[in-house]
Amino acid sequence: MAPQAIPGVLQNMLTSDTSQVNYLGSASLFPMQVMTQQATRHARRVYVGGLPPLANEQTISRFFCHVMNAIGGNSAGPGDAVVNVYINHEKKFAFVEMRTVEEASNAMALDGIVFEGVSVRVRRPTDYNPSLAAPLGPSQPSPHLNLAAAGLTPGMAGEGDGADRIFLGGVPYYFSEAQIKELLESFGPLRGFDLVKDRDTGNSKGYGFCIYKDPSVTDIACASLNGLKVGDKTLTVRRATISGQLKSEQEYILAQAQQHIAIQKMALGAGVINLPGGGTVSLVNVEIPTKILCLTEVFTTDELMDDGEYQEILEDMREECQKFGELIDIVIPRPIPDVAHTGGIGKVFLEYSDASGCTKAKSSLSGRKFGGNTVMAFYYPEDKYYAGDYAA
Repeated sequence: MAPQAIPGVLQNMLTSDTSQVNYLGSASLFPMQVMTQQATRHARRVYVGGLPPLANEQTISRFFCHVMNAIGGNSAGPGDAVVNVYINHEKKFAFVEMRTVEEASNAMALDGIVFEGVSVRVRRPTDYNPSLAAPLGPSQPSPHLNLAAAGLTPGMAGEGDGADRIFLGGVPYYFSEAQIKELLESFGPLRGFDLVKDRDTGNSKGYGFCIYKDPSVTDIACASLNGLKVGDKTLTVRRATISGQLKSEQEYILAQAQQHIAIQKMALGAGVINLPGGGTVSLVNVEIPTKILCLTEVFTTDELMDDGEYQEILEDMREECQKFGELIDIVIPRPIPDVAHTGGIGKVFLEYSDASGCTKAKSSLSGRKFGGNTVMAFYYPEDKYYAGDYAA
């Protein structure tokens, strides 16, 4: 005898199966929701590496929620895009879980974004499976994202360009884009520039990003503009990616050659930016770092005439100044008997192995008190120093 069908059972089974398969379009079954979240998590998470030291779950979540909203990346509608953050403090990375696969793909456009002063890496996690993720949603960021709202530009944050991307902070709010570009272009033509603006008001947020056509100009511009007083603000200018490797000797020699080009360009140009209200910023006075630092108003002629005191001065200066970098030599010109004028009297010349050590020394020594005198520090032309010309 054939078994009797139980009315409604097959229909109920099919209905139940259909509800599970179509879960993404319905949120009625909580157990199925948990299963779906587990199955899609690999495609909804992004890896964020190179985190700043004070980052935590809350700050990371708030930052990415804000940025995703700012660039128009919240494809699932209103609300926070981030649902969970796992952070590894020791290795300075985190996994940021988004609401949807599409929002995770949109977050991939944020690679290189500056978070708490550090340019972070945004990547797919190692458990991401492209073939399994393909039917779950888009695998690429939306082409309609407003990346400029986050200080990013398509083509500026790629692997080849990220290391030479510059962060520019402390910009007066009344500065126009044209004025900022004029300041930046005194070192060479730009390939990209973004002044970050408030999405609602269109007003400047006081910071931006740029990249030069010639990468060798990057360090020169950063060292020259960082700390520059502009109106009531002090500029912060540095590489957006701070974890890049040090330049090779060949690259550094090229950078030194570019310094002379930059000096000539500033000398030949107008050299002044007009500010609202009649103020100006002089570009001619922007110093280009060299490996030689000159200190003035340090010692008197009498102190230099005594051999014992002179030797003690040399040792004291060497001990202090080698803290900032590899110190190659110290030159302290002394009066020459029967010579009316000896160049460089009262000055101290510090020769460092690179401009980085020289820059640190300048920042630390300028304005210090020596024997009641306030020391002034400035970069000295290398050609004059090596020629023994200390009178410049």
